[in-house]
Amino acid sequence: MSLPYRPKTAEIPTSPGVYRFSDPEGRVVYVGKAKNLRNRLTSYFQDEQALHPRTRAMLRAAAKVEWTIVQTELEALQLEWTWIKQYDPRFNVMFRDDKSYPWAAITWAEEFPRVFVGRGARRKGNRYYGPYQAAWAIRQTLDVLLGAYPMRSCSAGVFAAARRSGRPCLLGDIGKCVAPCVGRIDAAEHRKLAAKMGQFLSGHVGSAVREAQEQMDAAARAMEYEQAATWRDRLAAIKLASAKNAVVFLDGTDADVVALAVDELEVSAAIFFVRDGRIVGERGWIADRDGDSPAAELLQAFLLREYADATPGQDANPIPPLILVPQLPADATALAELLAGQRGAQVEIRVPKRGDKRTLLDTVAQNAADNLRVHKTRRASDLTTRSLALEEIQQALGLPQAPLRIECYDISHTQGQNAVASMVVFEDGLPRKSEYRRFVIRTVEGSNDVAAMREVLLRRFAHAEVIAAAEPQPQHSRDGDAGEDAVAIAAAEPQSQPARNRFAYAPALIVVDGGAPQVAAARAALAEAGVDVPLAGLAKRLEEVWLPGEEYPVILPRNSEGLYLLQRVRDEAHRFAIAHHRARRGKSMLESILEGVDGLGPAKTKALRRRFPSLKALRAATEADLAQVPGIGPKLAAELVAALRQDAVPAVNTATGEVG
Repeated sequence: MSLPYRPKTAEIPTSPGVYRFSDPEGRVVYVGKAKNLRNRLTSYFQDEQALHPRTRAMLRAAAKVEWTIVQTELEALQLEWTWIKQYDPRFNVMFRDDKSYPWAAITWAEEFPRVFVGRGARRKGNRYYGPYQAAWAIRQTLDVLLGAYPMRSCSAGVFAAARRSGRPCLLGDIGKCVAPCVGRIDAAEHRKLAAKMGQFLSGHVGSAVREAQEQMDAAARAMEYEQAATWRDRLAAIKLASAKNAVVFLDGTDADVVALAVDELEVSAAIFFVRDGRIVGERGWIADRDGDSPAAELLQAFLLREYADATPGQDANPIPPLILVPQLPADATALAELLAGQRGAQVEIRVPKRGDKRTLLDTVAQNAADNLRVHKTRRASDLTTRSLALEEIQQALGLPQAPLRIECYDISHTQGQNAVASMVVFEDGLPRKSEYRRFVIRTVEGSNDVAAMREVLLRRFAHAEVIAAAEPQPQHSRDGDAGEDAVAIAAAEPQSQPARNRFAYAPALIVVDGGAPQVAAARAALAEAGVDVPLAGLAKRLEEVWLPGEEYPVILPRNSEGLYLLQRVRDEAHRFAIAHHRARRGKSMLESILEGVDGLGPAKTKALRRRFPSLKALRAATEADLAQVPGIGPKLAAELVAALRQDAVPAVNTATGEVG
């Protein structure tokens, strides 16, 4: 790639370091690190076709590249994170909070520290605990704990008013505050009480139980029964509060358990905080996924975001000695060393293989996946959001009206074999599954997606006169899906008039999966069919929207609801096409295997298909199961099993040849 700002190879050092690309206005668009700066930077300035589309876009957006030499990989990781925080480059993967979680805090910098529950940004001088899933849960826990550690929990205004009046508030009267406002306890003793509260909130329950038990027993032996009763009540409160947190690690491990759920568009991260073997907090994030970053890089970005700014003393042991992850992040050794420096002690990043730690990791992964599912469901089902998405698409593509009916087409095949296509329909921003159609490609051989798209659109719009006379597209709003996936395979000639009418609704927008070549083929097919319908193509990876006859694509913002809707439509068409393709591929393979077995005629084949409808079911059958099929004896059953075993060892990995 010829770029004017490309540095000479001899000018680039071979040392480890960190580099940054900047645009013409001086804004940093990407930050990276390398063990060998020369090797890494020269890899960017190679043949354009060999680069990832996202990398090509970054290089085109940049106007300058600079670098800084460091001594070690650890220094490179530290400087890279510092620059990412400072410049917030748009081509780097960044995790941002999807929602606010509550936390408990103790205002340690004040003379008489206060405990309270809050949300949002953290302030210097406070110690934070959590975060927690629900505010009501931690409020209930604090209410119980104040019976054991009756420290100050009132606001500054209430505290000042009590000092002026010389009378404590209600909490002081009912025994849930030692009333430092009126001098019932001095600052040093109150701070000890606050430290015990913080120790409990950090998850260290065992020491609190032991201390309360010892104090109660000592008071009882000294016959100070009122004092013993006070410690008895505190012990009961501690046990009640600790019972709310289940023990997950019997060995009392302090650990954070992290898992990700990733799809093509977004990333969901979940983390459980385990202290003294108990879950004391949890948190989740939803972030846009920029490009095709592998899971190891996403995990490293998340861990840096979560821990790199942690300051000992400001949080209750913010970095644990053990971090459990589903796979090791990129540069795991350097990352562990960086976190150890932040913590002041060793930090281990480990992938658990079995036992209770693996079980908890699987639970966290389920939470991450469920958070992503709920996020997508809520985003798709919100009427206001859908209306905004349709308006954004209308404005971006210059449509005369909002596209209330969108049809999207996709092609799927395996190295040119078993080629199929899908048509999915979205009305009012929701999938209308009863309108979905499946096509078997008839006239195109090999992996010619452009020609296949032309065939599909010609068959779809073979009845232009019906479309012209059809009723306008529906204007109503629907809040639910219209049933399961339709299983009909569309043909050029509908079999009945009702099917023809349903198939003939004119869309307000056609979306094809692909870039300029696919859009040009679709435009030619529509012109050949005599149909004038707005058309756009959505290219993968960079998510560019291509319009017919335009030299440059339309770029929608990454957080655009319109882009999110187009991505959902495209991904649904891809899913529907892949499902159809796999079904036909399995059927084709089954027919091929059965045809190769001597003595297996049409009647016996039909009986086998009736008993074992899929290739998977047939492969799972034993000789005894096959011999029970009418007409299949022990000898033929043995031949079938031998043929299936031979076919089960593929010569090539067909999964890698599948395209869509």
